[in-house]
This record gives sequence, C-alpha cells and structure tokens, in this order.
Amino acid sequence: MLTIYHNPRCSKSRAALAIAEQFAAAEGLILRVVEYLKTPLTLEQLTALQKQLGVDARAMVRDTETEFAELGLDKADDAALLAAVARCPILLQRPIVVYGDRAVIARPPEALAALLPTR
Repeated sequence: MLTIYHNPRCSKSRAALAIAEQFAAAEGLILRVVEYLKTPLTLEQLTALQKQLGVDARAMVRDTETEFAELGLDKADDAALLAAVARCPILLQRPIVVYGDRAVIARPPEALAALLPTR
C-alpha cells in the first residue's frame, strides 16, 4: 500500500499525488489518499509518521502558517509540535508519502525518488 497525506489545494501535493498514482498503477498497489485537513491525524499517528520519516518534528511543521506564530511554537519541542499539529492540521507539512515502513516529505515532489524504487 502507498499512502499520501494530501491537500488538494496545494500544487506540490497535487504533483506528488500524480507521481504516486502513476507508481501505484505501475506496481499494482492500492493508493490511499488521506486529505488530512478533513481527516486529521491523531497524536499517535503523527508520532508514528515522525519515526517513518526519520526527522525531528520541526521538519514536519509548516512554520509559515499564521497558526504557528499564534501558538508560539518557535521554541517548542517535538512533543509540543506534534500536539499542535494534532490540534491544528494545517500545520502539517505537505505532502507526505508513506511506502512500506518509510516516508518522505514530498516537497518538492521530486523527493519521492528517494522513496519509490524505479526499475
């Protein structure tokens, strides 16, 4: 299974979705598209996703969103950042693609090459 945490209003997310759709079709995989603004991730899901990404929580957060400043997250630790994203999903960096036990922030969409094997 291939999963993309997607925001259809984002051009980078739409481009990554097109790549993911092509890969899933070529490999015979089910593609699960999660519009995370409609279906927010829980704190537990975000923690698991962070482990799959292998990054600190700050890399998962859109620090240019108004909510980032409003919540005073400049000096927040990983736990506080993930809790903020669970409460305010607009803060989640996008898109994120999960394949197997690994994940990548596909911004730019070409970053998917590190995750999706080519033949």
